[in-house]
Amino acid sequence: MYNRSMADQEPDNNDLRIVVESKPSEAKLRELNISGWPKWGCSPGKYQLKFEAEETCYLVKGKVKAYYQKGGSNCEQYTEFGAGDLVTIPKGLSCTWDVSVAVDKFYRFQSSS
Repeated sequence: MYNRSMADQEPDNNDLRIVVESKPSEAKLRELNISGWPKWGCSPGKYQLKFEAEETCYLVKGKVKAYYQKGGSNCEQYTEFGAGDLVTIPKGLSCTWDVSVAVDKFYRFQSSS
């Protein structure tokens, strides 16, 4: 198994971070209606991304190392995720996805209230 994150276990309130749930149950995936979400994919490479809304995604295939700044500092951290992971990316996060294995994912954005 690979290291999931270099992030602190308990980030402060100003710290945006990616949350990874490894291998969620089939029941949870059905409850979320993952198969009804839009699909997106990309080939290996590096991608600069800014999330204007919170995104939840389920990776069907792929492997990603997402690099981002730790809240308010110049300290870069990363979170690694791949096939079978349910990932939540917070609104406002800018990061670089280093995709080592082509990604195929289902995703949804949370609407602002």
